[in-house]
Amino acid sequence: MKAAIILLPGDGIGPEVTGAARSVLDRVAQMRGHEFSFTTHRIGGCSIDASGVALTKEVLESCARADAVLLGAVGGPKWDNPGAAVRPEQGLLALRKGLGLYANLRPVRPHARLLDASPIKPDHLKGVDLLVLRELTGGLYFGMPRGRDEVDGRLRAFDTMEYYEYEIRRILVLAFRLAGGRRKKVTSVDKANILETSRLWRATAADVARDFPGVTLENMLVDTAAMRLIAQPAGFDVLVTENMFGDILTDEASVLAGSMGLLPSASIGESGPGLYEPIHGSAPDIAGKGIANPVGAILSAALLLRHSLGLEAEAQAVERAVDRAIADGFRTADIRGSGSTEAVTGGVVERITFI
Repeated sequence: MKAAIILLPGDGIGPEVTGAARSVLDRVAQMRGHEFSFTTHRIGGCSIDASGVALTKEVLESCARADAVLLGAVGGPKWDNPGAAVRPEQGLLALRKGLGLYANLRPVRPHARLLDASPIKPDHLKGVDLLVLRELTGGLYFGMPRGRDEVDGRLRAFDTMEYYEYEIRRILVLAFRLAGGRRKKVTSVDKANILETSRLWRATAADVARDFPGVTLENMLVDTAAMRLIAQPAGFDVLVTENMFGDILTDEASVLAGSMGLLPSASIGESGPGLYEPIHGSAPDIAGKGIANPVGAILSAALLLRHSLGLEAEAQAVERAVDRAIADGFRTADIRGSGSTEAVTGGVVERITFI
C-alpha cells in the first residue's frame, strides 16, 4: 500500500513523540512492503512564530490531500496568554473543523503490568476496556453568539451551547456501530435534566437505538458518569457524549491507565483523512530531555493504520508490540520507569511481529 501521511509535530515534546511514531510506521512499512511518504508541517505555537497564525491555509490544504495526519501536541508557556488574539489551540480546532472531523475516539485499556501506576485501586481496574467517543464540531466550543460585553455597568462573558440533530445523530450511529463489534453496550452521556441540547441528544439516542436492536443503550447524566468512571469503570463499553463533556471525561479516563502519556486518540469524519494524536499536552517542562512517553503517539499510529489505511493486522501488531515492551520493562518515568523516549521506542520496534 502507498499512503501519504502528514506529520504535525507541533510544540514541546510533540516532535519527540511524533518521531517515535514515525519510527514504528517505518518499521511496519519495511516489514509489510508498504510505501509511506511523510511530509512535515507546523501547527500551534511554532506556526504562530513562523507565520502569525496557528494553522496556515496551505497546511490545512496539504492535510486535506493526505491519507492521514499524525499530530504531536500544541501550546506552551510562551504562548499561554488567555487574552491573546492568536493561540496555539486555535490551530487544532481549525484542523478538526477544516477536515470535517466530527468524532474523537479514545480507547482506554489499562495494561496488566501497570495497574500500580494508576491512583485507582487495582481491583477496580480489572476488566476495564472502554472506548469514549467525543463529538468534536459542535457544542460550547463552536456555538454562537459568544463574547464579552457590559450590562448595567457589569462585565459579562457568555458562550452558546448549540447542536443540530444531524451532528448528534452521526456520532451516535458511529458509537452503535463500534459497540456492535465490542461488547454491544452504548452509554450515552448528557445533562438532560437541565440542558435543552441534552434533551435533543437523549431523544436522538433513543431513535438511533431502534436501528441497532443488538446493542443496549444506557442513558447517564454526566455527573454520574464522572463518578462511575472512577468507581465502576469496568461497567462501561462505549461512552458517547458531546464536545465539552467528552473533553473532561476523556482526561478523567486517562487516570485509569496510569498516565496521559499512554493513551492515543483518533479523530475521524465521514470522508477524507483522519487525525491521530496522543491525548497528552506539550509538556514543556520535559521537552528536549528525551524522557517523554512515546506510547500514546505510537498507539495513535496504530489507530491510523486501522481507521485511515484499513491495515488491521498492522495495527494489531503495533498494539501487541507495545504490550510486550511494557511487560518487558520498557517504561518512562511517568509510569514508574527510567527508560528514555528512544529506548522505549526501540523496545516497541524490536517487538513488532506478524502472526
